[in-house]
Amino acid sequence: MATIYYTATTLDGFLATTDNSLAWLFEVPGAEEAESSIPDFMAGVGPMAMGSTTYEWVVEHESLLETPEKWTEWYGDRPTWVFTHRDLPVVEGADIRFTRAPVSEVHAEMVDAAGDKDIWLMGGGDLVGQFADAGLLDKIIATIAPVTLGAGAPLLPRDIRSDRLTLESVTQSGQFAELVYAVS
Repeated sequence: MATIYYTATTLDGFLATTDNSLAWLFEVPGAEEAESSIPDFMAGVGPMAMGSTTYEWVVEHESLLETPEKWTEWYGDRPTWVFTHRDLPVVEGADIRFTRAPVSEVHAEMVDAAGDKDIWLMGGGDLVGQFADAGLLDKIIATIAPVTLGAGAPLLPRDIRSDRLTLESVTQSGQFAELVYAVS
């Protein structure tokens, strides 16, 4: 069982534009090919965690309030913790647990729910940074897209030096490069 940050990012290290859009990602030729590894990754995932901005984007982008069945198409019945200090809409039928608790407390609950599966930290970068700060981040899988934004939501707004990161693999998928780092 590992706690993994699995995400796509731009070449200059941004997850989303300044207005929190991920449209840049879907405009890259070959994006479907790069997404082909997602089912294999998801097969090993139990619980998930995301911040409120990520959750709101997914709900809006996929029209999940109108078509909640899409949640299970993508994420199945995995328990998902959403870190927020606001009231957010609930996707009907999804196992979503809104929390204001510190990541260390929630991580313990996620480990209990994981069994032999991994924990997926979907983002955003600051939430993942909180897991890293608490020593609870085991791996980063970053798929680099051939896009630069110049500004936006950073991949991981923390100072994590090379002595804590070990490159495990580099895989090319069309125009994308997937980098896998172990975090110590």
